[in-house]
Amino acid sequence: MGLTITSTRRLNSGQEIPLLGLGVYQTPAGRVTQEAVKFALKVGYRHIDTASLYGNEEDVGRGVRDSGVPREQVFVTTKLWNSDHGYDSALSACAKSLRRLGLGYIDLYLIHWPVTELRGETWRALVELQRRGSCRAIGVSNYTVRHLQELLDSSEVTPAVNQVEFNPFLCQEELLRFCNDKGIQLEAYSPLTRGHKLRHPTVLDVAKRYSRSPAQIMIRWSLQHGLVVIPKSARPERIKENSEVFDFEISSADMSRLDSLSEDLHTDWDPTDEP
Repeated sequence: MGLTITSTRRLNSGQEIPLLGLGVYQTPAGRVTQEAVKFALKVGYRHIDTASLYGNEEDVGRGVRDSGVPREQVFVTTKLWNSDHGYDSALSACAKSLRRLGLGYIDLYLIHWPVTELRGETWRALVELQRRGSCRAIGVSNYTVRHLQELLDSSEVTPAVNQVEFNPFLCQEELLRFCNDKGIQLEAYSPLTRGHKLRHPTVLDVAKRYSRSPAQIMIRWSLQHGLVVIPKSARPERIKENSEVFDFEISSADMSRLDSLSEDLHTDWDPTDEP
């Protein structure tokens, strides 16, 4: 059975995460974020990804509440920022995110960045938050294989998700294999290279072959690699276009062509050298 906009993946914590989500990084706080969330939910999205850093958690919560979609049908992710690392600080930061969102609980709470020395205590706090029911699932973001192995060696709780930059120009195959082996769902942010590579000749050629936009090709590529993918847009026509990726399939030959484009292109943060 093929993928649909409502397709999910079961996390190691038992929750079902929708494969397609709306990212709201750099989406302005206020009405812009609220309307983007409501429109995404209207056209079928059931997954919204925000973060404390983004400054729009309150508007995500309002958008979800005003959408008319029942809370239990919407998967909401937020993240703990660097300045809130440490056990007590993380507990406090989550409480603040919960208040801002106003949704009762967080479906997925992520450590946004592997801050040196403090990330172990922070993870211990997230485990406690999950135990309390404040967060249904917990995970990490921007973790390399090295950071993940450190966590696994020190905790009995495996992250449900690792959210990283991932696209045809940053195809992190080793990290994907590691996460698959450990039962960690890899999630792709900046799946569209923040627009930098949408006009690449190979991407354009593949898009033409399928009568699709370059963005749709990149999103579909992520889905066929088994990733959860969270393209970001505040424009209704783009939000809708990014969701129309479930009625075609990229051939294995064209997937290989896209895989070959990888050039270690980081358009956001590069955690490689984080101690």
